[in-house]
Amino acid sequence: RELLPPWLVIIAGLTGIVLLCVSTKDVPTVLGFFQYGIVLDAGPSRTILFLYQWTTTKANKTGVIRGCSSCPVQGPGVSSYSDSPQKAGKSLEPCLNWAQNEIPAEQHSQTPLYLGATASMRQLNLTHPILSDGLLAALTGTLKSSPFSFQGVQILSSPEEEAFNWVAVNYVLENFFKYDWRGQLVPSGKGMAGVLSLGGTSAQLTSELEEEKEAPKEGVRLQLYGQTHRVHTHQCPCHGTEQLRSRLLAVLIQ
Repeated sequence: RELLPPWLVIIAGLTGIVLLCVSTKDVPTVLGFFQYGIVLDAGPSRTILFLYQWTTTKANKTGVIRGCSSCPVQGPGVSSYSDSPQKAGKSLEPCLNWAQNEIPAEQHSQTPLYLGATASMRQLNLTHPILSDGLLAALTGTLKSSPFSFQGVQILSSPEEEAFNWVAVNYVLENFFKYDWRGQLVPSGKGMAGVLSLGGTSAQLTSELEEEKEAPKEGVRLQLYGQTHRVHTHQCPCHGTEQLRSRLLAVLIQ
């Protein structure tokens, strides 16, 4: 019933990673004081560094964050560097330097830094695990050498990636919480939206399971804003954009 602009969905996906993977610490409340977090989204075609910030305000023990800015990493996706992993790590340095200028120096050591790799790295890990391990080691070395608080490099499973997307879209739609007339955070009372994500080779439909149904083994259980959510992703192979494009071309040729 409601479509989000593509650019908003891209940014939203990273919001999900921050909410679920980067913990928010309690700090003294100071006017104008923000905490920062950095997420590197290592996708199939390119990597983007996203910078987030938040205050000590929380809604039922879960942080309320907002995206600040981003830095596209020059070059292809990290999986393209499988034969020269050190170049993959090197490619991140300009954006890491950019982030150092964006974040106050006294907060560098308190700023969590995380990299999540998706489809192309999953494929590389299946076909050439040694090359995949070499890439992850090179990326880890570069991120550890930065002044930020390194939290890890991870190849996200498909259910994890889709869970992040589900969290992010519902976060953007304000389905978890809202601000009341006093400016305070309160439960929104709205239901959760399902998310259909269309990839190159497949489509994924992610939705929350009904309370009485048992979560499948591949489902994900999330604790957000004082509520427990059980999320399941249904895979639709051969229904991605590449297949749709091929079918359209076949029809046009006929």
